[in-house]
Amino acid sequence: MAFLGMSPLLIVAILTGFIDLAFSSCPAVCQCPLEVPRCAPGVGLVLDSCGCCKVCAKQLNEDCSKSQPCDHTKGLECNFGANYKATKGICRAKSEGRPCEYNSRIYQNGESFQPNCKHQCTCIDGAVGCLPLCPQELSLPNLGCPNPRLVKVPGQCCEEWVCDEARDTAHDIEDFFSKEFGLDANEGELTSKNEFIPIVKGGHKMLPAFGSNPQAHVVETQKCIVQTTSWSQCSKTCGTGISTRVTNDNKDCRLVRETRICEVRPCGETNYSQLKVRSF
Repeated sequence: MAFLGMSPLLIVAILTGFIDLAFSSCPAVCQCPLEVPRCAPGVGLVLDSCGCCKVCAKQLNEDCSKSQPCDHTKGLECNFGANYKATKGICRAKSEGRPCEYNSRIYQNGESFQPNCKHQCTCIDGAVGCLPLCPQELSLPNLGCPNPRLVKVPGQCCEEWVCDEARDTAHDIEDFFSKEFGLDANEGELTSKNEFIPIVKGGHKMLPAFGSNPQAHVVETQKCIVQTTSWSQCSKTCGTGISTRVTNDNKDCRLVRETRICEVRPCGETNYSQLKVRSF
């Protein structure tokens, strides 16, 4: 036999190497579950290291392996330490990214956290990105829902839309904008006439307005009068913030809130308007 003349310790070492190789090698034929796995909020699907199956990406400080890779979109890799034979490791950041400060707390690069029950956030090289855990609050009800409003549900974090008793459908959009942006009756009338109305909500001034011709685009099959507010002011005076608007310009003629990223100026940029010029 091939093992004749070998010491017992050498035989054990060779067999251990064969076992590690067998477990770490990729299968000849991929065998994946029929259903795609459902991941936690903020966790994406990635292919395993063999390129076979889609799995939920492992996050910072979680156990990882060849079949359970780390989330590379967040700059993570599976760290096996000094043991080159190890089949399991821990997800660590590939490079030293900048940490994030959020609500007076420090989060490491690649770290995911939940600041409240409605958002799942991730620190990516000094910037915090968040996903909503209550998408129904962002997607507004159809126009057929009279006087829609969000109500709290006992024992649940997310609020739900309810419809009050029927009212004139022609006033649904006007009522929504009046309630959404805090407009009174006169301001709502001016908004329908395509006037700029300065309003204050949550301490921030915004200038919502409809497009240049808010009632020109009509979908005959649904009798949809397309109306869209202008983008709100950026939520931050420096650095990356968000800007929102409300529109029903979609195939369902449904009022939805749209969000985009905005940046007025970098936070490290000098405010040149405050510099004094000295002439010689």
